[in-house]
Amino acid sequence: MSGLLLACPVIFWQIWEFVAPGLYRHEKKIAVPFTLLSSLCFLGGAAFGYYVVFPPAFRFLMGYTTEYLSALPTVKEYFSLSLRLLIAFGVIFELPVFMVMLAKLGIVNTAFLHKNRKYAFLISFVIAAILTPTPDIVNQILMAGPLVILYEVSIGAVWMFGKKIAVDEVDGLEKKS
Repeated sequence: MSGLLLACPVIFWQIWEFVAPGLYRHEKKIAVPFTLLSSLCFLGGAAFGYYVVFPPAFRFLMGYTTEYLSALPTVKEYFSLSLRLLIAFGVIFELPVFMVMLAKLGIVNTAFLHKNRKYAFLISFVIAAILTPTPDIVNQILMAGPLVILYEVSIGAVWMFGKKIAVDEVDGLEKKS
């Protein structure tokens, strides 16, 4: 998993090298920043999951130890827990990039995001309850909190960068009115 995370920029670059020849110039201008930002967001989310959320989650699981019951997690269980947290937090940290992409496509705008804020907060807590591998409230809040903050960041990012793209090129040639 560490190798995959470290190789993520190289993998994205290889995918870009494969896709880029088929894109128009205006599409390339948008794809490069999205690729770089999505890589940074994913890696930042994975780091947040591992360094901030993983320790309390592991302590919660180890908290079932009593004088008659001892917790003996295997390496497989340890890696399974950490992998689920890395992937879950890497994906949820993609929210601002995803929202800007939707805004560029004309699907959402800041008014829509403001109007549906209360539903987004509710959905954040539902997603946190589903994605956290441990059933404790602390870990669910540690996931829902960043989701709520990332939603607010998404509103600002959509306001700044989410102007809908006007496609004026067909086959690389300017349209004539």
